[in-house]
Amino acid sequence: MNGRLVRFIANAFSFIALIYEGCNQGVMGTVTANPDFINIHNLGADGRITKPIKQGGIIAIYYFAAMFGCFFGGWVGDKIGRRRGVLIGSLWCLLGGALQAGSHNDKMFICARVISGIGIGFINSTIPSWVSELAESHSRGFTFSIVFSANYLGLALINWILYGVRNDPGGFAWRFPLACVCFPSIFIMFTVWFVPESPRWLVGNGQEDEAREILSKIRGDLPLDHPDLEGEMAQLIATVEAANHKRNRLYNIMLGGRHSGALHLGRRAVLACAALMMMMYTGIMAVSTYSAALFAASGASPSKIGWMSGLVQTMGFVGTLAAAPVVDRFGRRVTLYMGLAMQLIVLFLAAAFSKISGERTGSSSESYGAAASAMVFLYVFFFCQTTLVVCWIYPTEIWPQEIRAKGNAFGILGWAMGAGSTTLAIPTMFETLGWQTFLVFACLNAACLPLTYFFLPETANRSLEEINLLFTLKNPLVSKNEAAYRKRIEEAGGNVAVAERRLLDSVNDQYSEKGSSQGSPESGEPATEIFDVDDNSEKA
Repeated sequence: MNGRLVRFIANAFSFIALIYEGCNQGVMGTVTANPDFINIHNLGADGRITKPIKQGGIIAIYYFAAMFGCFFGGWVGDKIGRRRGVLIGSLWCLLGGALQAGSHNDKMFICARVISGIGIGFINSTIPSWVSELAESHSRGFTFSIVFSANYLGLALINWILYGVRNDPGGFAWRFPLACVCFPSIFIMFTVWFVPESPRWLVGNGQEDEAREILSKIRGDLPLDHPDLEGEMAQLIATVEAANHKRNRLYNIMLGGRHSGALHLGRRAVLACAALMMMMYTGIMAVSTYSAALFAASGASPSKIGWMSGLVQTMGFVGTLAAAPVVDRFGRRVTLYMGLAMQLIVLFLAAAFSKISGERTGSSSESYGAAASAMVFLYVFFFCQTTLVVCWIYPTEIWPQEIRAKGNAFGILGWAMGAGSTTLAIPTMFETLGWQTFLVFACLNAACLPLTYFFLPETANRSLEEINLLFTLKNPLVSKNEAAYRKRIEEAGGNVAVAERRLLDSVNDQYSEKGSSQGSPESGEPATEIFDVDDNSEKA
């Protein structure tokens, strides 16, 4: 099997896996608003409807379950491999999807949502890391963008399915879309063994020969002794010797990155979580939730609202594909700046048009409603082209390879917390604030700009091993750590593998497993910064 086919299989598999996530997210808003669903899931013992269904809560429970599934999935992915981790996750997803489609009351449905949430925690903590590990540094963003477009493709497909069965009687209109979600899981289960295991995981588990063979394939059928391949293997080997160090244990990372010294794993956990939580607070859930109301304000009929909703998700798919030539060329930081700025402007315009539409009547109101509807399409496109891709790829890039799936779980935690909290809050926000809700999220976009500038280092066009060198100072500011990065590379004669080896050796000496090294927590002495750089100077 040649290298091009191996890369195609890996990316195609990841593509299908992420379609599942998009389908599962896209189906719930319409399903839980279906009258037949409401009647079935709120019947009391006497056959009467006891209370209105809590749509936000049923949707949000999926994300809260993913908060637990992501850490379990990340641990499994690092322990037994990416392929087995994805297989286990797909089994959870299949079970949850089948139970949702066949549920007969709200309790059964909520349990099924929890099972699906755990499964998607597995998928999300493993697949993005896997994609990043198989891609080359100069094309990692391009590859991730193409693969992650499957998320919005799933959203678009399920919206068109919902539109097609909207008039079917009985429970078919909501059971069939939920059953469709199961098919990607079945595909994953039967094809996962055709996908190459992560070379980084193989090296970390003593299978260097197999890792070298896979790398030679996915890097273009390079000879096993090719200098480029040797260099990449050297970088991989340099990072895995301390894979069992106690700094890599989940509870130590949660406790601020104990024993990680100049690697600062605690800071990476915060950044991974913050990146995806920040993404969810930029307004995507508000725009998606309120889009039907904006379409209605433009005078659209219920049928038109249905196909316009499908068209919005299709626009998201196009936007994610459009990120491919942008995210590597301009880098993660500049791409995110552009996205936040454009989203801010579009949300302000949506608020203005919605306000004017509500104050007027007749054709004038519909005209401004149509303008507000156009902002939905613009927002989704810019969001998917910039913020979505950058915030999802970032947590997969900032971790040492031996704990990448486990570390990415902190990013999934941020996504689940952001999605769950906004899903619960947005209905109340629109009920209380109306169009001003858009202004709230516009201000949050503005607040994200300085956070990105000061705290998120650039990871584009850098090897995943090289990124370790961007977190070596106690000072969290990007400018200071970039200066330290340049100094380490210079001291190593421009050799990244040597700089990486020196960094790991210094940390291992400081925090030895025996607790005998200077500055270790066990010694009771304060930890000192290894290879320190003057925090008051921008120069290396």
